[in-house]
Amino acid sequence: MPDHISLTIDDRVARITLARPPLNILNIAMMREINTALGECGRRDLVGIVFAAAPDCRAFSAGVAIEEHVDQLIYQMLDAFHSIFRSLEQLAKPTLALVDGAALGGGCELVAACDIVIASDRARFGQPEIKIGAFPPVAAVVLPLVIGEKRARELILTGEVIDAADALRLGLCNYVVQSSALEQKLAEVLTKLKEHSGAALEFARRALDLGRGRTIDRALKEVEDIYLHELMKSSDATEGVKAFLEKRKPAWRNR
Repeated sequence: MPDHISLTIDDRVARITLARPPLNILNIAMMREINTALGECGRRDLVGIVFAAAPDCRAFSAGVAIEEHVDQLIYQMLDAFHSIFRSLEQLAKPTLALVDGAALGGGCELVAACDIVIASDRARFGQPEIKIGAFPPVAAVVLPLVIGEKRARELILTGEVIDAADALRLGLCNYVVQSSALEQKLAEVLTKLKEHSGAALEFARRALDLGRGRTIDRALKEVEDIYLHELMKSSDATEGVKAFLEKRKPAWRNR
C-alpha cells in the first residue's frame, strides 16, 4: 500500500488523494506512488482522473522536497516527477484538480497540467523556484499554453504567488467556489463527463494535445537538459538550496 497517496476508482472516476500532511511536499517516494497509481488508471475505463488533497492537509501541494533537490538525487527527482506528466499525456484521460489551499512549485505545475481545475476561494498558486536559484521545468513548458506567454513569464521569473481570483481570471483554474462547495462542483463537472463515451473523451484529449504543436515529452527533454547539465552545475543553484535548508537569505554569486 502507498504511504503518501491513496487511489480510489468508482463509477469510471479515479481519485488520487495526496496524503502527506501537512503540506503535501512531493518527495521522490510520493512521486513514484503517483506514477504507480496512474499506471493502474491506464488499465481502467475512466472518464476522469481527479487529484485532491487529504482532509488533514493544509495545502494541495506546496511543492517538491528541497532536501532531495541535490546533486545525488536530482536526476531521480526529475525523472520521477516528469514521469507523472508524461503518463498523463500518454493516458489521455480528462484530468481534474480540486485545490483547497496552496498549490506552489510542483503542486502548481500539476494543477496547470490538468484539464479542469476547481479551486476554493482560499487557494493560492505560484512558481517560487526562482527564489532558490532554480526554475520550474514543467511550468516553463505548460504554463504559457494555459495562461499566456507574458503572464507565465512574469510568474516564473518573479516567483509571484497569486490568489484564486487572479488564477480564475488568467485561466489557471475553471471555477472558484467556497471550500464547502468544492465537492459539489466536482460532482457537477463529473456528471457532465459521465454522460460521454470514455473513448471519445480520450480521442478529444489526444487531439487537444496535438494542437499544442509538440508533446510534453519532447519539450521536457530539451528543458531537462538545461536544468540538469547547466542550471544544476551553477554555484547559485547549489547556494539557493543550501540557503533554503539553512533558513537564510541566499548570497548569490551570479554564476
